[in-house]
Amino acid sequence: MTTTIEHPSHGAWWEKPVQTRDEHFASFDPADFPEISARQPEWRLSPIDALAVLSTDELDGGHYDVTVTNASHEWVARAAVESDAGVPEDLIGARAWTATVDALVVTVSGDGEPARLVRTVDGVRGGHLVIRFAPNTHRTLIIENRGGAALAENVDILVGDGSNARVVHLGEWDGSAIHVATHTARIGKDAHLDHILVSLSGAIQRVNPSFLLAGNGSGVEALGVYFADRGRHVEHRVFVHHIAPQSKSNVLYKGALHGESTRTVWVGDVLIGRDATGTDSYEANRNLILSDGARADSIPNLEIETGDIAGAGHASATGRLDDDHLFYLQARGISESEARRLVALGFLLDVVGRVGDAALEEHLTERFTAALDGVEESR
Repeated sequence: MTTTIEHPSHGAWWEKPVQTRDEHFASFDPADFPEISARQPEWRLSPIDALAVLSTDELDGGHYDVTVTNASHEWVARAAVESDAGVPEDLIGARAWTATVDALVVTVSGDGEPARLVRTVDGVRGGHLVIRFAPNTHRTLIIENRGGAALAENVDILVGDGSNARVVHLGEWDGSAIHVATHTARIGKDAHLDHILVSLSGAIQRVNPSFLLAGNGSGVEALGVYFADRGRHVEHRVFVHHIAPQSKSNVLYKGALHGESTRTVWVGDVLIGRDATGTDSYEANRNLILSDGARADSIPNLEIETGDIAGAGHASATGRLDDDHLFYLQARGISESEARRLVALGFLLDVVGRVGDAALEEHLTERFTAALDGVEESR
């Protein structure tokens, strides 16, 4: 379990730099956090004014409409999940924890067809979701998000020893929705998690995953794919903590941006602990700018506390469509607009093709194709 750092009795802790990513202050109590502002590193790239609805307004922590198939689920009192919960590292996460009345607990076990969690959420809400993969489970859970909510939530993903688990999180909210969430995954011995975030709509999506590779031989593949337009804000802050020996991680986030004032933020932190010998880790973020006025911030970070590793690296790239690719297609009779769409679609489908569910991959291909068609029509 993540250890709560005691609130300092003197001085503004949020103004003091930490020496390593694992030293971030954490607490369940919103009173331990200041109001969010651009002075705080974790918020300086976020649309603070628009997030005020979650940082200051009252949050409804009651039940919402949910359907779960091929897995068991129940609503349990918040206190019953505290021992497994990731401790919030920011004000909105702490407010979501405090507002929650009951946590939704979904348990996936055995082998078989993918499980699905479909939820429709409206209003100004706080929530807590716990996903448990029993030991030696080989299953996928697909989470479909709908509605126009302003939702703050904490999500805990517990992957039992020997499991091969996959979580696909679809952000297909209504256009006005605001979603701020932290996903905290703990991965057991000889277990592996595929974690895939897909952002297609909503006004603001700020979903930050943390992966704790706590068991010997544990691994994670963290993937993200997003399309942002019409002034939308998409933000991901990924933290991979290699705790145990022989752990492996691969992080790849890819996104396309179009439109004035559209913005994406990606911050990748990898910490290889002193006991994480034999670690193999790599993280990358790539952004495709489709028009003037769009902005992508990409900040990879890597900390290594042991010299005995198999490998570690990171990469970041942001740019426009490759002229050589466009020329190649146009030289074969493809129009410029179609060439632009094909190159951008291929860029995004690199991640979509790893979802592992044929029907869902087809659906996402159609959604991204429609979004890119809209870009060409607006030119």
